[in-house]
Amino acid sequence: MSAAIIDGKAFAQNLRERIKKAVADLAGRGVVPGLAVVLVGDDPASQVYVRSKAKQTIEAGMRSFEHRLPATTSQHELESLVARLNADEAVDGILVQLPLPAGLDAAPVIAKIDPAKDVDGLTDISAGRLASGRRGLVPCTPLGAMLLVKSVLPDVAGAEAVIVGRSNLVGKPVAQLLLQENATVTIAHSRTRDLAAVCRRADILVAAVGRPEMLGADHVKEGAVVIDVGINRVPAPDLGPDKTRLVGDVAFEAAAAKARAITPVPGGVGPMTIACLLRNTLTAACARHGLDLPAL
Repeated sequence: MSAAIIDGKAFAQNLRERIKKAVADLAGRGVVPGLAVVLVGDDPASQVYVRSKAKQTIEAGMRSFEHRLPATTSQHELESLVARLNADEAVDGILVQLPLPAGLDAAPVIAKIDPAKDVDGLTDISAGRLASGRRGLVPCTPLGAMLLVKSVLPDVAGAEAVIVGRSNLVGKPVAQLLLQENATVTIAHSRTRDLAAVCRRADILVAAVGRPEMLGADHVKEGAVVIDVGINRVPAPDLGPDKTRLVGDVAFEAAAAKARAITPVPGGVGPMTIACLLRNTLTAACARHGLDLPAL
């Protein structure tokens, strides 16, 4: 078997185009969604992410509000900014770029975000709504992963799903989303006994553990759908001295030989994250203004 490649880049582009049309419709009714992104410090990777988010926000027809703060920003100053953004009627979504510089505590900052504007889905209220099956804003990467699953399996009811990784950012939210779609869900992790045997039960295997190519052919059931959330940079001596390449948590070639469909790294789940951030901002704007969310 040779797996179909799930093209997250193309899916994300299509989703962004649909969001752009919906935003144009809203703008015609006097509502322009606004996304505020807060970046503290000068972490190079975070700067790249923020630039990309701002660019795609503007391309979607939304308002982009960037707040770049020095690494010397105090906890009080950062939390005060979040409070001002909560009160700003032009802002529908707030995202605080993580990680924060040393000396700043992310938890109380996230807790300050108005759940109605929590487009990263990280507040306790957002997590509670997801866990209880209530409507709310869902973390972007898990939402993107779920959309890719459903692009291959529109109906996952009764399917056995295994998520390797139990983080609050990815593993647990993906499990909740799959449960809401009536899949049978197992969360596996570093202390799971006979991990390969557990994974081989999966019709849907989601890898979100943060260890390069941890899962190989022995972990994949014939005909499974494999969603690789991992993004790991590893040495690539074949490309030259000090060169690196990106790999996922799944050994791609080995898994692809057995899977029905698989996401590549890069180009799989990664591009979906910002697209789903825009989707969440549109969702938040519609909810705040009492409008129905357009079909996406």
